[in-house]
Amino acid sequence: MQNIALTESQLLSIRSHGERAYPEECCGLLLGRVTAGVKTLVEVWPTDNAWSAEAEDNWPEQTGLTEKRRYAIKPEDMLRAMKHGRDRNLDIIGIYHSHPDCAAVPSECDRTMAWAQYSYIIVSVRQGSSEDLRSWSLDGEGNFQAEEILAVEPTQIKK
Repeated sequence: MQNIALTESQLLSIRSHGERAYPEECCGLLLGRVTAGVKTLVEVWPTDNAWSAEAEDNWPEQTGLTEKRRYAIKPEDMLRAMKHGRDRNLDIIGIYHSHPDCAAVPSECDRTMAWAQYSYIIVSVRQGSSEDLRSWSLDGEGNFQAEEILAVEPTQIKK
């Protein structure tokens, strides 16, 4: 099982973003480092949900779905986060998003769009309030496996 370490403040940031975006999905990037097999989150990087007809063109099997059921991150937001991270010796270690009125379990769409090296934090937001929050990563066969979330103190994270 993989591990991801983050602070209560970072968890709150992800949960709050999900609540603000409700009833649509929120999304954002996770900037940090991987050391000794543990991903350590340093910065939560919120982004706009860019799911649109244009995004749908890239995923024809997703026709008719909206920001309430899908998310997309603009390439320019990815590039901006990569540059910001590079300037601070950080990498994108994952992506987070919300599931409005659904469980914090990856969908088939989440699986097909996922990258093996990333963590995927999903927060369930029901009726506007965040509930369950879980982290996932792909195994060698392309299936999601749960990651253990390690709560750490801010002083344990090197900026």
